[in-house]
Amino acid sequence: MNHELSTMVKFGIIGCGRISHRFMQGLKQVDDASLVTAWSRRPETVKQFVDQYGGKACNSLDELLGSDIDAVYIATLPDSHSAYSIAALKAGKHVLCEKPAAVNLAQLEPVLHLAKTKGLLFMEGMKPPFYPLYKRLKEYLMVDPIGAAGYVRAGSAVMDCPPEHPNYSYDLVGGSIMQIAPYEAFLALDWLGPMTDIQAMGRFSGKQIDMFSIFQTQHKEGYAQLYCGFDLHGKGDALISGPLGHITIHKNWWNPAKATIDYVDGRLVELDEPYVAGGLNYEIEHFCELIRNGKTESPIITHELSRQMIAMLEEARKQVGLKFEGE
Repeated sequence: MNHELSTMVKFGIIGCGRISHRFMQGLKQVDDASLVTAWSRRPETVKQFVDQYGGKACNSLDELLGSDIDAVYIATLPDSHSAYSIAALKAGKHVLCEKPAAVNLAQLEPVLHLAKTKGLLFMEGMKPPFYPLYKRLKEYLMVDPIGAAGYVRAGSAVMDCPPEHPNYSYDLVGGSIMQIAPYEAFLALDWLGPMTDIQAMGRFSGKQIDMFSIFQTQHKEGYAQLYCGFDLHGKGDALISGPLGHITIHKNWWNPAKATIDYVDGRLVELDEPYVAGGLNYEIEHFCELIRNGKTESPIITHELSRQMIAMLEEARKQVGLKFEGE
């Protein structure tokens, strides 16, 4: 395809559930990007989706992958992420895949290898670093630092998922570690570097998946304490500590809009950067820009970072005692 900056990026969407609606809310705000086709394992959701957003409803995955699109956004549940990513890459399409990018590291590696072999862009959908607040925070700390971060505390526990929500499904790779902790894994790795050790605990509360888990990790640069859950109500902020001060990214930290930097010398710096359109637009803009410039890997959500995030989740699940089919 033509990689000039004016190139329209044409998307096909695989999966028409809740997150795909968030994606479309963001896509509408992105210049030179459009929805062309959509497909889901549930035909009724596809018709509703294209009736609302436009594009063509496809009757099969093959029809979608054979359509005139440049990239696919994989909005299904984690059980199918790697299979759909491989199918899309084999069809010559760039891939933006929802997190977690695979069930485990063994599933992720063939995806990354195929993307590299085919010269195509593969990126895991991890939205926080693209928000205006997160970017401004990183830029501000370049001129008024807190020193090297040595501790991260973050988490979220949500009590408002309805009983039929796929988060609770073992077959669809649910559980709090897989559904919530990818964000926490990103934050710890982004500020502290590669993980060197982990200690995890969790409980199942009568279900096949973990309903609440907590894990602490050791990294190249420090330590993190992280939690995730479905049967308690957690605050959802984040703390990042350095020798010269600490940062609070206020709730919900994964959709960051406000942060406070509390310095040892007593100064308080407040950062306020509201976001628009649900926030996925910033991630989509980055992804489209990479395609237009012929890039095959994001410099922010790198393939190695995706490996490290999946490895952290996999080891946490191992210690908690949650294995999925085929593992």
